[in-house]
Amino acid sequence: MAGPIESATRRRLGAEVWIVLGLSLGQSAVYAAMRIYVRLTSEAALGDQTASINTSLSPRPYVDLVYQVLAIAFALVPVALALYLLSEPGRSAARRIGFDLARPLRDLAAGFALAALIGLPGLAFYGVGRAVGLTVSINPAALNDYWWAIPILILSALKNAVLEEVIAVGYLLERLEDLGWSWPVRTAASAVLRGMYHLYQGIGPFVGNLVMGLVFNEYYRRSRRVMPLVVAHTLIDIVAFVGYWLIPEAWRAFL
Repeated sequence: MAGPIESATRRRLGAEVWIVLGLSLGQSAVYAAMRIYVRLTSEAALGDQTASINTSLSPRPYVDLVYQVLAIAFALVPVALALYLLSEPGRSAARRIGFDLARPLRDLAAGFALAALIGLPGLAFYGVGRAVGLTVSINPAALNDYWWAIPILILSALKNAVLEEVIAVGYLLERLEDLGWSWPVRTAASAVLRGMYHLYQGIGPFVGNLVMGLVFNEYYRRSRRVMPLVVAHTLIDIVAFVGYWLIPEAWRAFL
């Protein structure tokens, strides 16, 4: 039986996890669950609906730019919080989860390999989901046509990668291990969370991102490094965001 100090520590860590998730991906998951409920109970079929990502926030170009930069910056605050909470005297949180530049070439190579492993099947999965009506039409680059659109899309891709991989993989798996959860339960919880906050895109993306989470979690279990996951996720999102932005308008309508 756990002693009073250990029990108090477990309660504190449990509360910490809920707070971090409530400020970041857990909040997104709750909203996504609500949005899929609304989608499934609306008159339009799921496959006939659209989800837009990276939308313009103001009709005034430079005001929109400032809003975009602020949104990206503030979205990363929970990452700073998670790293702060994971840190210990003499032990860097970034080094603990492999979110550093200790092996840049190996991390870059692993990131490209993971991006190919996940990204190509992901495109096929999206196509199948659209065909069977389980996935909404996704517009991943709904910004107005400004000169700064592509840099913002790249920063948005990097923001998504850092936020999701540091919190859903590095932070959550480490904290759940501290709480005594077994590996199968930890990786399932992390993967389900990843699928949940993508539910607003439909049932297909929920399943696809759940599988992505399981693959990324297993890589982390073997390597204890988040950086290759950040590289892979950034590459996948850049291809989705910037690629969509650059293709001809007629192709966008087809997609």
